[in-house]
Amino acid sequence: MLAGRISEIKILKPGIIRLFVSEYYDVLSADGKKYNFETLDKMVDDIRKTGAKPFMSFCLKPKFFYPVIDQDIVEPNDYKKWERFVYNVVKHYKDRNSGIVHWEVGNEVDIGEDGGTPYRFKPEAYATYYKHTVAAIRKADPEAKVGGPALSWYKSPILPELLRRSSAEKLPLDFVSFHTYHNSPTAIREQIRYVKALIAEYPSLRPETIINEWNMDLFNPPLDPRFQPCYVAESIWQMKDAGLDWSAYYQIRDWYVSYDTFEKVFSKKGAAFMTRWWNRQAQFSGLIDYQNQLRPAYFTFKLLSRMAGNKMEMNSSDDKVHGFATHDPQLDMHNMMLWNFSDQPKTISINLENFPKDMRIRHITLDATGSGMEENQRLRPAPFVNLKKGSHTLTIKLEPWAVHYWSLE
Repeated sequence: MLAGRISEIKILKPGIIRLFVSEYYDVLSADGKKYNFETLDKMVDDIRKTGAKPFMSFCLKPKFFYPVIDQDIVEPNDYKKWERFVYNVVKHYKDRNSGIVHWEVGNEVDIGEDGGTPYRFKPEAYATYYKHTVAAIRKADPEAKVGGPALSWYKSPILPELLRRSSAEKLPLDFVSFHTYHNSPTAIREQIRYVKALIAEYPSLRPETIINEWNMDLFNPPLDPRFQPCYVAESIWQMKDAGLDWSAYYQIRDWYVSYDTFEKVFSKKGAAFMTRWWNRQAQFSGLIDYQNQLRPAYFTFKLLSRMAGNKMEMNSSDDKVHGFATHDPQLDMHNMMLWNFSDQPKTISINLENFPKDMRIRHITLDATGSGMEENQRLRPAPFVNLKKGSHTLTIKLEPWAVHYWSLE
């Protein structure tokens, strides 16, 4: 999935790339005697080539510990041997110097196979499973950050129980993770507020907060092609303003699946759902599509990757118009992004205060509707404009869901 697009992913400057450490990788033989890391190692290495740190979502459910395929059988048949197994997996990557910091326990543990990994936990069982699993992770790598529960629904009772047990039993909990697929960035902000309020009830815990899957409502996405690129920018603005520590957009690249592959580790119903979802459902999630083409949302992330250096103050009098501005001392330039998260056009005035010297400005507009796939057709450049030292006001019309960028040199 990644090998053919390393350079395009690397240019986005990802901090982490999350990986399902799932039964697809066939890490442990059925008799529990042999380990196979070849395929998983290749994925970890591909992630590292992008400059990101692998974020390992530990979802392994080997037949040695789970001889029956059943999403409701969630605890291994022998916790002592399970801890040894987890230790060996984590130690393998510690010894390889794989750059892994985060180990997450499970994925969408509240919904089971529908979330792509065959666990459907009750709150008490997850907390117990978490306790044993993180003990083994930390034994193998004492510096690892551990957490979970990667909820599909942020209000699942699994999270309050995990917080309670972690506080009462002094379990390590370095981060709390959940997922959201919602068309409203302000609703995402409210979810962050809710989770932070839960955490605040346990002052002995100070976990990071991570939304490590997010996108539009993929069952009911807005079909205007301009919406998603703008949604990406506005969601990240809301996340940062709400104090979220990390987020991971879902996902990098769409990929067809094999029913036969899923049937080895899922029920027939679960395998059918996964195959219908990936092979028959209209897809809007990947930054790169099935045909290996870059979707417009990719270019929002490319513009955001230019917001390097020191954050500068930017204020807006319109709650639909937000942006970022930075000074990049390494490249000796300023960068600015603005977008209109609205279905109505807006004419705005941009006040640029106190230029320290004469500036050359390049204005770029993200074009999500055109048929051209070349970068200059997606990120359409206007001619350079020169502005003198001092303050200036620019007037610009923002179309619905518009995303704009300026470089100032």
